[in-house]
Amino acid sequence: MNMWEYEYSAETTAPPAAIWRHWSDVAAWPTWNDGVEKIEIDGPFVVGTTFTMTPPGDEPIQMRLTEVVPDELFTDVMDAGDFVVRTVHRLEPLPTGLTRITYRTEITGPAAEQVGPQLGPAITADFPDVVAALAKVAEG
Repeated sequence: MNMWEYEYSAETTAPPAAIWRHWSDVAAWPTWNDGVEKIEIDGPFVVGTTFTMTPPGDEPIQMRLTEVVPDELFTDVMDAGDFVVRTVHRLEPLPTGLTRITYRTEITGPAAEQVGPQLGPAITADFPDVVAALAKVAEG
């Protein structure tokens, strides 16, 4: 199967519930995520809800929530037909009392081999900055 993948993790003192509050408040994402200029969500933060995200200086992208497990993970998917971009955002409480935040993107489908190496790094380049900003705002 054609696939491109990338994963980034960091640890924070913020508990999962604090991080989840920021994830599930989609309208406020631009306040801590520099990769989001504008965002509109078409319903509650549950499976099946779509949202439209506009990166700075770019075209709006429509995505759908395909997995939502409060305080644990959510997955969003952008279906472009011949390729699909799936990003899993996961929280893992560690024995040390810290929380591990993981962002994982997979690009699959017939065009993934061509699209992945170009689009993948563009999508995931800011993961370290985004996760750091999320941790900071959640640590409050």
